[in-house]
Amino acid sequence: MKWIIFALLSAISAALVAIFGKIGVSNIDSTLATTVRAVIMAIFLILVSLFLNKFSLFKTIDAKAFFFIILAGISGALSWLFYFLALKLGPASGVAALDRLSVVFVLIFSVLFLSEKLSINSILGAILITVGAILMIFK
Repeated sequence: MKWIIFALLSAISAALVAIFGKIGVSNIDSTLATTVRAVIMAIFLILVSLFLNKFSLFKTIDAKAFFFIILAGISGALSWLFYFLALKLGPASGVAALDRLSVVFVLIFSVLFLSEKLSINSILGAILITVGAILMIFK
């Protein structure tokens, strides 16, 4: 059940990213804003890892895991480049709503690449998320 608390904290943090990002990107280039954000994140995460003594675990990362972590990093960077550009051009609530369609894409990709099974609940949830995202972009 701990994961639910962390997931909700993640959602709250992500909501604040949209609000702070929209304000921060209003008068500057979105790529520069994303770059500054990434540098701040990297410094913050390095400090957290140092404080928690996590760098001693670095040797536990094998080549396959490292490759996929690199791909995840590139995907995350692309996501944030597109997210901040969308925030610069559109309303924060609409951008965040469409961004949450990532849940639907994760469902599709997890079935295709991770052999996860679909359930009626996951299909219904994906439909509701999609309809909700569409409704949120139209004022």
